[in-house]
Amino acid sequence: MKGLFCRAATDAELKFIIQETTLPEVLGSHLVRVQVKACGLSPLDLKLLDDVGIQRDLIPVGREVAGVVQRVGDKVSFFQPEDEVVGILPLDSTCSGLCDTIDIDEHYLVQKPEKLSSVCVAGALRDGLGAHTALHTHARVAAGHTLLVLDGASSFGLMCVQLACYHGVKVFTTSHSPQQHTFLEQLRPSVAKVIPVFKSPSDLLPVLLEETGGLGVDIVIDSGVRLQEEESKAAKLLPHKHDIISVLGVGGHWVTSHKDLQLDPPDCRMLHLKSASMSFLNHEVWTASSAQQGRYLHILKDIVEKMSAGVLRPQPEEAVPLYEATVAMETVQRHQKRKAVVQL
Repeated sequence: MKGLFCRAATDAELKFIIQETTLPEVLGSHLVRVQVKACGLSPLDLKLLDDVGIQRDLIPVGREVAGVVQRVGDKVSFFQPEDEVVGILPLDSTCSGLCDTIDIDEHYLVQKPEKLSSVCVAGALRDGLGAHTALHTHARVAAGHTLLVLDGASSFGLMCVQLACYHGVKVFTTSHSPQQHTFLEQLRPSVAKVIPVFKSPSDLLPVLLEETGGLGVDIVIDSGVRLQEEESKAAKLLPHKHDIISVLGVGGHWVTSHKDLQLDPPDCRMLHLKSASMSFLNHEVWTASSAQQGRYLHILKDIVEKMSAGVLRPQPEEAVPLYEATVAMETVQRHQKRKAVVQL
């Protein structure tokens, strides 16, 4: 049986290779053996793995999986053979999600609704989890709040927009191209305003203040932040940290995905004057700690049920075959593509 693994050739270069792997004959008490049908590929964060003490020569690649249960351990209570399941492999998993068959603890899996395709859920589960965490765990979103989602046409941004609209939130978002702008304006339920930052990034602050009567928004969820004034062309589409703080209303909350964000004293002073707060969104926090395992499973179940009901409608990713997985992962790791899904 073959799987996809990563070897760090240098600090700046990663090498993805197909490697033979085997599963033990005896299945652990709480483990579930799953035949993988589809696997989502997201960029590897080697710094995070090092921070949590995971150091290996070969790092398994592909953690968002959907498949069918083949066997269960003698103490497994949630699943039985032939159940369709979906889940995210933990950070310390030794299995690659691109293997034909994997072993995973039952506490990382939930039932997959029958009408939901394996490719769809494997491609969108991580972003759905991130959106739920940002809106509910961090921002405590409620009906009547105002929300700014940066880059709403991205897979993560789209999940945030749709989930917020479902809860009765007034949503503003930004577009990075004319095609994205048209797509976001056609969303149903519709957003309050799509701001085309590809035309003029400096329009974000005045447009939002005008739309909110100068009050600002209750919540901001970013997908990256520009820390310096002069950066690359692509970075100029990202908002400057000062602009984000400026659009926050009194008591507002900023959820950032920028892991190295640094706030200067004037930034902190502005947050203090508004009695505003900020938090860091770590997509891996649920699988890195088992302290709230029950809550994590509840979130996963809620996400797949909302996908099945059509509340969350991710943009479908074109599935690639297994023999193209190495090239697809290299593309994702270089951020030339945001997501890839491999169909097994």
